[in-house]
Amino acid sequence: MIRTVRQIAEEIIAREGGFVNDPDDPGGPTNYGVTLHTMQRLGLDLTKDGQVTIADVRQLTRAQAVEIFVAHYFLRPKIAQLPEALHGSVFDMYVNAGGNAVKILQRLLNQMGQNVAVDGLIGPQTVRTAAAAMAAAPAHLTDAYGIARRNYYFDLADRRAASRKYARRRDGGKGGWITRAEEFISPRFHLSEQQFKERVAGWV
Repeated sequence: MIRTVRQIAEEIIAREGGFVNDPDDPGGPTNYGVTLHTMQRLGLDLTKDGQVTIADVRQLTRAQAVEIFVAHYFLRPKIAQLPEALHGSVFDMYVNAGGNAVKILQRLLNQMGQNVAVDGLIGPQTVRTAAAAMAAAPAHLTDAYGIARRNYYFDLADRRAASRKYARRRDGGKGGWITRAEEFISPRFHLSEQQFKERVAGWV
């Protein structure tokens, strides 16, 4: 079934949840996945007090979050121009990691023999090479992107101990970052419980 961009946005919001203000999250206060920084950049003064603060983040509605995601995290970065099979995962990752979502794809395309600059921007070169890679490996590109995305999360947690709680739960199981990436990967490529434990064994 083909999902609309708004349906994908609603699914992203369901993953993101409501208001969170985690001191270990570089994004700061968020609501439905929309950060305070994003609201300041867009000038969303919902309280009408002349400034955009955490109070405005708290007031954000689910419907407003959908509009922000569709306009600024799907249409503006031109994700719509990528092969449709990539829309869900790249859109979800763009909400989570901004331009790094595109850099992950660009690095993957280079690994697949394409030639594209890794600049985090979707331009004619990225659109062309993504289409070529999809034509060459239609059954694999989406999984390959999801796996590359999972590896990005692992690498981030390797480098930043404070981020490990997003990749590994307190009980030692897969954290939100990993399960989120694997939602876009075929089950046969999901890490088993043992494989996951081996991957994170070096973390404190």
